[in-house]
Amino acid sequence: MKKNIYLSAFLLVTSFIINAQEKPLDVKYRRSSLHTMVVETDKFPKKEVVLNAFNNAPFPDKYNDHQIGVKSFNPNNYPLTNEEKATIYKQSKLASFAKSTAGLGTDSLSKELPLKIQKYLAKEKIANQLVAKWFNRQPDGSFDAELIAERGIFNASYLELKSAESSSDGNALLKTAGFELIDNTFVVINKFNYVANEPIARAIRDAARDAAKDTPALLLDKVNKGIDATYEKTKEGYSIWATSYLYKLVWDEVTANTFYQDFYMEKNSLDPKKKLEFDNSDLFKLEFVGEESASGLVTFSLTEKRTEDQIIELSTIRIVDNVYAKLQKKYDVFKTKTPLFTGNPITAKIGKKEGLEGGEKFEVLEMNQDPKTGAITYKNIGTIKVDKNLIWDNTYNPTNEENNSTPSIDRTTFSGGSKFYPGLLIKQIK
Repeated sequence: MKKNIYLSAFLLVTSFIINAQEKPLDVKYRRSSLHTMVVETDKFPKKEVVLNAFNNAPFPDKYNDHQIGVKSFNPNNYPLTNEEKATIYKQSKLASFAKSTAGLGTDSLSKELPLKIQKYLAKEKIANQLVAKWFNRQPDGSFDAELIAERGIFNASYLELKSAESSSDGNALLKTAGFELIDNTFVVINKFNYVANEPIARAIRDAARDAAKDTPALLLDKVNKGIDATYEKTKEGYSIWATSYLYKLVWDEVTANTFYQDFYMEKNSLDPKKKLEFDNSDLFKLEFVGEESASGLVTFSLTEKRTEDQIIELSTIRIVDNVYAKLQKKYDVFKTKTPLFTGNPITAKIGKKEGLEGGEKFEVLEMNQDPKTGAITYKNIGTIKVDKNLIWDNTYNPTNEENNSTPSIDRTTFSGGSKFYPGLLIKQIK
């Protein structure tokens, strides 16, 4: 009888542990914030399909959605002066960026695009708009801290403390969260191009035939057949190119202090002069971080159940995800944190969409918040590695397709120990 009781108790505890592992806490943590845009280039095949795919794509779920309304801009509306053009090849970080992109496009826009982006960002005061969204700016120029409080994930004891203190101390909340939240605000500007494969394949075929014309007659027919076979394989569909340019909002001590002192005001202290000064201020900046590119073939098949437009949409979204994954791997400042889904085994809800191939290393972070200041610190408590045999294929796939069965793997598994638990954060390291 006792054995049965012990066995039942053991099974009950085991079941509880398994369920706890499968249903982890809804982890709240401070994320980077992101605004995405697209460059309006000249016409190319299926341009509207590509742009619609970008505009309707799921927002990257590891970032706060910080969209400010404007989703695209036409670089032709921001012409460069002769002096600005002369700076393209000067030895600077931005100029090197211009050089690196010069050979990626198929039009003359590529060389000047980086500087036109900078000109657009400055003229339209995109940085000001990003700051305005952070502080929920109203038409009368007033600000509040609601969004910062929401995204700041302040714990209950801190919020209770602040509500009990004088309202004048409310600015401490803004400044506490500002350097982790506002300083991690990004803009990604995407440029697309679709190129029909047939003209390129034909040009390569013709060049190959011309190069082979002196081949001995006995071999020429075989060589030409090989050339034609290559042409037939490569002529179908399109090649899609995506280049993403990453910018970061500058939110240093000088910028923050100037904002709070000269521009910040609430409903009970409106000042038309402050409103106008914020509108016209050149204080706020976006700095260039870097760029990445990705490309892929888009081909069509008679056996394919998707329409041509659906195939292009699918390819566009997957290539954008690929570019973002490259940006995260290359630039530490843009890397995201992800909560562990389970602790035993160690799993997380990231996968191939984030560029995982197997063997990547992640640091495991324990998040702690100071109950007095609201400041959050992250303690490194270990390292884990992606199991190459257990990677989740979470690449974009419309939910209404025929292959909508539950995947055999719906999370990525890591190796690295048994002391970890759901809710800890992980961040990829080089």
